[in-house]
Amino acid sequence: MTCVVVGVVLSGPASAFLSEFGIEGMGVVSTKASEIRGSVSPDGQHIVWGSTDREGGAGGWDLWQARLKDGRWQDAKPVSVNSAANDFDPLFSADGQWLYFFSNRPGGAGGDDLYRAPVKADGSVGAAENLGRGVNTRGDEWAPTPSRDGRHLLFASDGHGGKGGHDLFVARWDGKAFVDAQPVPGVNTKADEFDAAWLGDGRTLVYARSQDPATRPVRLFVAHCDGAAYDDAGPLKLSFNTDDATTLGPALDWNKPGELLVSGAAKAPRAGKLDLYRMKAPAVEGKEGCVR
Repeated sequence: MTCVVVGVVLSGPASAFLSEFGIEGMGVVSTKASEIRGSVSPDGQHIVWGSTDREGGAGGWDLWQARLKDGRWQDAKPVSVNSAANDFDPLFSADGQWLYFFSNRPGGAGGDDLYRAPVKADGSVGAAENLGRGVNTRGDEWAPTPSRDGRHLLFASDGHGGKGGHDLFVARWDGKAFVDAQPVPGVNTKADEFDAAWLGDGRTLVYARSQDPATRPVRLFVAHCDGAAYDDAGPLKLSFNTDDATTLGPALDWNKPGELLVSGAAKAPRAGKLDLYRMKAPAVEGKEGCVR
């Protein structure tokens, strides 16, 4: 396979520029640090991501944001919602009104909890609100991913029971909160499943799996809904998504829904430890019925 060596990827390049993938924001978004799970705002003017070791944040793991200026991502800064605790896994809602993330800040249900914060017209972020006991447990919840219509929330948890480690769950919006978290049908195993993204409003799923995400490689998989459960899972076709590497954090670009952002370490182009890359989203081959 060939890769596109792109110094800086814009708000979302035309698919014609993506032979396989391109790096996102060389030197601004993707740096010598580890950048994980990038999300572009629906208007294409802002990008947020998490970093475990980028200098200048409020805590150990922080959220960062850059804005589109003169066709390039510029002015990378910590997001104001950061705390002295860990803040990670950001994702814009499809309407651009909310920024979802997880945090282990004081006041939660325990461990890593899911939060969201309102996004203002200028791209700045307001105060964070905990998503409540319908999704948060004494365990760890990761990677909150609202559906396009905002009626469902996809996330990972090790506190709702399941088959082992972190499993994927879906909660529904009851008008006041996300409630009734249920396992995503067909994908959970004794390994850890997390960092999931819906394609085609849930007909296809891209997700991460690892025997231990803290110490073992992480690989991205694609599964398609057969009308009741996700089936025929196979590795995401991407040259650096291998069984001895770490590739994670898939996020659909709401501004360009045919494109997917992922985190990993390509041979080239490469800025640091884990970088953000943009690729064509896999084809949606599943049926409806897996998001209830």
